[in-house]
Amino acid sequence: MISMNNNNKNNNVLIEIIDRNILIIKINRNKRRNAIDKETADDLYNIFKEFEKDDNLLIGILCGDGDNFCSGADLKEVSKGIESCNKILNPKETDYAPLGCTRLQLSKPVICSIDGYCVAGGLELALWCDLRIATRSSIFGVFCRRWGVPLIDGGTIRLPRLIGQSRAMDLILTGRAVNADEAFQIGLVNRLVESKDQLMNHSITLAKQIISNPQQTLKSDRKSSLDQWSLNLNDALFNEYQLGLKSFVNQGLNGSISFNNGLGRHGQPISSKL
Repeated sequence: MISMNNNNKNNNVLIEIIDRNILIIKINRNKRRNAIDKETADDLYNIFKEFEKDDNLLIGILCGDGDNFCSGADLKEVSKGIESCNKILNPKETDYAPLGCTRLQLSKPVICSIDGYCVAGGLELALWCDLRIATRSSIFGVFCRRWGVPLIDGGTIRLPRLIGQSRAMDLILTGRAVNADEAFQIGLVNRLVESKDQLMNHSITLAKQIISNPQQTLKSDRKSSLDQWSLNLNDALFNEYQLGLKSFVNQGLNGSISFNNGLGRHGQPISSKL
């Protein structure tokens, strides 16, 4: 079970548990625009591994302290040489990524709560999450392009999958800045809020909405949606069938009874667990 003691000694990443089920993970390197060094990558990896194992935690919210979400890998550390910077390991040998957590395949959703710069590896962290909420002052982009630093935390895979090959190629090749309105228009961001003051409240409200739904079915549909990228159509349909049948037997039948009894109609939530 994850506890507040998981707040690391260097305080590079802070955690908070809300309403017993929501884990807030905050990158706490504001003086470096929340850039990720080796220690911070270790912390993110370990915290999300513990989050996955903790049955009480149903959803995570990843955010940054201060005025920015994350500016990517700490290039000041990178400039000291390969031994000093984030580990670059073969993904066929480990699920540890240069930014720590971006190769983990979690069974639970994570919301990315964005303000300020979300660029380079920071953009890759956001792409790893399931949903993204941003303030209108947020800035996105593959800013590492100008320094010759590659996307190696899933950015070249997840960005085209999320917004399409043509739009992704524009961002990858130019490294240009993308404002929040454009990010929302192209599907990079799911929701916009006017100010930072509203950001966490909206993120927590969304998290509560998600975890109010029957969890086994939610997780199995989410898993099928993620699995399908590496499957042909027939295999993807069979995977959906296998996952869906199990969750239908365990939750869907009871849900159908609730519907028949008049619960949950016209978009109303069902307060009782199925």
